[in-house]
Order: sequence, then C-alpha cells, then structure tokens
Amino acid sequence: MTDLKINGLAELQKLLDELPARIEANVVRGGVRAGARVIAEEAKRLCPIGGVENSTRTGEQPGALRDSIRVSAKSQRGRVTATIKAGGKNGVFYAGMVEYGTARHLIKPKSRKSLLLAGVAREAVQHPGAKKKPFMRPALDGKAADAVETMADYARTRLPLEIEKMK
Repeated sequence: MTDLKINGLAELQKLLDELPARIEANVVRGGVRAGARVIAEEAKRLCPIGGVENSTRTGEQPGALRDSIRVSAKSQRGRVTATIKAGGKNGVFYAGMVEYGTARHLIKPKSRKSLLLAGVAREAVQHPGAKKKPFMRPALDGKAADAVETMADYARTRLPLEIEKMK
C-alpha cells in the first residue's frame, strides 16, 4: 500500500476542520474515490489482454482482468482510504500472476491421476513460468499527481454545496 502526502492544501484542510465530521467524511471519501478512479482508469488502459484470458479452458472473455479492476473507498476512525483491486471477481484469480509474473513450476492434477495435454496423459507438466506485465503499479506511479489534483477539484466543487446545505 502506498500513502500519498498531499502538500499545498492547507486552506482546504482548515475548511475541513471547521465542518461537521459527517460532511468531512463524505467530501473527503468522495474526493479520495474520485482520485482512485483516475488511477484505476490508467490501470485498465495498461492492463494486458491475452495469455490466460484467451484460453478456451478458462471460459473467460478477453478483457476479463481489465474488467475486474474496481475502486472502493471507506472512512474508518477518521481515516479515509481508497482501494483499487484487480481480480478476485468473476473467476479472475490471476491478477497477481500477471502483475508480478510466475516462476517455473510443476503442475500436477488435483483430483485425477494424470493431465491430458496434446492427447497424451501425463502425471505432471513443467510450466515455464510467465514474465511479469505490471499494470497496477505503473498506473499509480504515472497518475498519482493527477489523482491528487482530481481529489482537490472534487473537494473544491463539493464543499460549497455541502456548506450551502448547512445554512
């Protein structure tokens, strides 16, 4: 997880300190979510399509990994966090394997005596491994500044509306 330090928003923080906690949480949570969406969109753009995603064995459609990228935000004990996740949805279990690659490894059947590969039954198959194809970390590295600006824009737009509601 990467924590971003935001400098130059002292006036915004002063205004937030004066607002009720509920409004602060809503504005900040929305801003953090908006900033995270910038990074998620870049991750979707960088996400490779191919390899296991085109496999007829998995039954997945091309782009399943890209489509599994999502954003969530929460406020807990005065701290607002956003999470950007890939995989873990609709059978997409391999996001980490794409991001970080895999080493050579032996594949053995779990519930049978052998694997059928190219019409030949085998007890095990040596997988050559997969090269890493990072898309999440480069998205964060490339769009962090844009995400911070998006968060600030969101707050600048939303705060006057919230203040008006208080009147």
